[in-house]
Amino acid sequence: MSSQSRDAGIPVLTEVIEAAAHAEPAVAAAITAPAAPARVPESAEELEARARATLGSEDWARLERALRERILRQLLARVDSTLEERVRDSLADVLQGAVSTLATHIRSGLHDSLEDMIVRAVSQEIARLRTTQN
Repeated sequence: MSSQSRDAGIPVLTEVIEAAAHAEPAVAAAITAPAAPARVPESAEELEARARATLGSEDWARLERALRERILRQLLARVDSTLEERVRDSLADVLQGAVSTLATHIRSGLHDSLEDMIVRAVSQEIARLRTTQN
């Protein structure tokens, strides 16, 4: 298999940027905007004021929806793992108790069965010995 046929389905960077630019206007603006000098905002209020000035209502709605979805996904992933862990722990406790109880019942039943078989075997052997002596 040639390298070209394996790489045919992988988009190049320009295709990714073009696709993003057509999908989201805010993303397109961020991609095509000239890079501003890197500067760390002085405060959360400054960052919020800058966001309010540059984002429109549609951008805010998109941002809210994206944040809500991301938080929900993260929360559900945590809930799933926590629930799975608790179920596993509870199930392990229940299974351990069930195995212990089952082992006790099997041991008791085996003890009773062996005792009955030995009593019967000894009785039959004694009866056979008595009949051969007479």
